[in-house]
Amino acid sequence: MRKLLSENQVADYQRDGFLFPIPVLCQDEAMAYRAEIESLEKTYQEHALGQPLNQFFRTHGHVVIPFMARIAQTNTILDSVQSILGPDLLVWSCELFIKEPNTQKVVSWHQDLTYWGLGETDDLVTAWIALSPATLQSGCMKFVAGSHQQRLVAHRDTFHKDNLLSRGQEIAVDVDESESTAVVLKPGEMSLHHGRMFHASGPNVSNDRRIGVAIRYVTPGVRQIVAQRDYAMLVRGCDQHRNWINFAAPDEAFTDDGLALRSRITTDQAALNAQ
Repeated sequence: MRKLLSENQVADYQRDGFLFPIPVLCQDEAMAYRAEIESLEKTYQEHALGQPLNQFFRTHGHVVIPFMARIAQTNTILDSVQSILGPDLLVWSCELFIKEPNTQKVVSWHQDLTYWGLGETDDLVTAWIALSPATLQSGCMKFVAGSHQQRLVAHRDTFHKDNLLSRGQEIAVDVDESESTAVVLKPGEMSLHHGRMFHASGPNVSNDRRIGVAIRYVTPGVRQIVAQRDYAMLVRGCDQHRNWINFAAPDEAFTDDGLALRSRITTDQAALNAQ
């Protein structure tokens, strides 16, 4: 097995539910990925693809955008995740979270697994890779250590215009901010967190964009229990369980086949939005 994390780091993750900072890209690689994002933004103007480009960045981008699939297959990221989940890994989701400078966009306190139809599994890890500085000023993530040891708690939908989450979902109980840890990352550094982790992030009051890639890795044994079927990209090992419809990474951006597959995934996952 290829592992990057030490036994102590894995123990810290198991105890706290998160781990950071983990260097996975050099600064030049992080800058190159940012340049790819900003090149796409210049090439595809608003609604040129039938919907805003940001919709592709935020949902199933790795199905139609090669660099998003490529970053999800980065060996240093996979080696780190494998240290926790084992040798067989699939990507269930890959998203870009972009906060523009001097804006009030936030992510409210929530647990990821609440709305994903995957139960309360321990076999999902989110890798969050900074492509620009993630600082307190730019609105970095915050984690509550040990909160993953609870079960899923009640959430409510706010649909607030400044919330980056699709429904503005937030935990329906008070979270003590003083108990949280700020996840400060340099470009190219990564954090890992558990699917039941209480986490949030504040506004970006800096003069630079805060850009991060969130990749959700699962083991083949994880199952979709709400939607009739679900899709994932095998990135390491093998899938002997066949709980997922596997697909390959795209070679070109926004091909007809890629767009059709993404549309099918979105339709098949519609049941998750009704939870």
